Amino acid sequence: MILNISGRTDIVAFYSEWLVNRFEEGYVDCRNPFYSQQVTRYMLNPQTIDLIVIATKNPLPLFPHLEKFRMYPLLFQVTLTPYGTDIEPGVPNKRDILKGIRWLSQKLGHDHVMVRYDPILLSSKYTVSYHEKAFRHLCASLSGFVDTIIFSFLDLKKNTVKHQQEMQLLPITAYDMQTIASIFSQIAKEYHISLQTCAEEVDLTCYGIFNRGCISSSIVDRLTGYHKDYPKGNTRKNCPCLKSVDIGVYNTCPHRCKYCYANYDEDQIRENVTNHCKTSSFLIGKRQKDDILKIKRETDTKQEPRQMFFPL
Repeated sequence: MILNISGRTDIVAFYSEWLVNRFEEGYVDCRNPFYSQQVTRYMLNPQTIDLIVIATKNPLPLFPHLEKFRMYPLLFQVTLTPYGTDIEPGVPNKRDILKGIRWLSQKLGHDHVMVRYDPILLSSKYTVSYHEKAFRHLCASLSGFVDTIIFSFLDLKKNTVKHQQEMQLLPITAYDMQTIASIFSQIAKEYHISLQTCAEEVDLTCYGIFNRGCISSSIVDRLTGYHKDYPKGNTRKNCPCLKSVDIGVYNTCPHRCKYCYANYDEDQIRENVTNHCKTSSFLIGKRQKDDILKIKRETDTKQEPRQMFFPL
């Protein structure tokens, strides 16, 4: 299986100790977000996990524990945007994150690290010109450390609409998208970085930018060293990503980004954080007597001895 940590919350930034405990115990329990009594237990070992995709805005808390994952192919997808605390109130200093990305690239190899400039939003402060300068700085800082940057444009989801006036959002027109894509394409070429989108409807192929997906067969094959047919996921429209197992929980991320689609109830976030226990098999809460437990066992995973994927 492809393990996703996580599209629903930032586990690495806030729950790294819990994550390490789950791998040490060898399993994790996840509630169905639409039917909470239904619990699936996923086994966490090199025989069941083909690839771990780590999506985070702050990879630093996992660094002291990284050696515990040496038996697994890892793909870090670190989101690094140019916004301040007016948009991302809980995200730490971006300079530290930038240094962390470079360190990861040196530790794991640049093919194991991707960066997300995601989402692109426009306001009187965050203009096209602002993004041009920010993106150039990003590419200049990461040239030679990452091969690919993924970007996307803001979608007006529930949480975004709630904060729309507060963020002073301006509509992103088709012309804006084409302009930004043209600018980004030229900058990326200067720094020998590949650009792609994920789950975007707009056609940017004339700029050499394709909607490839963040978890594609080519990425998985390259990082695992073998080919396996994975089903396509169905999480978002126009998303070509392969199916993965997400062990996160919605409304649990204290970053509190005002555009986030996965965290839209701040009262629920505070309650969930309070109910987190780093020794529980669940990210939030514990086992309940009326839970219906299903143990998911991967039976068709390629069973081969695993190499060490990076040195100490």
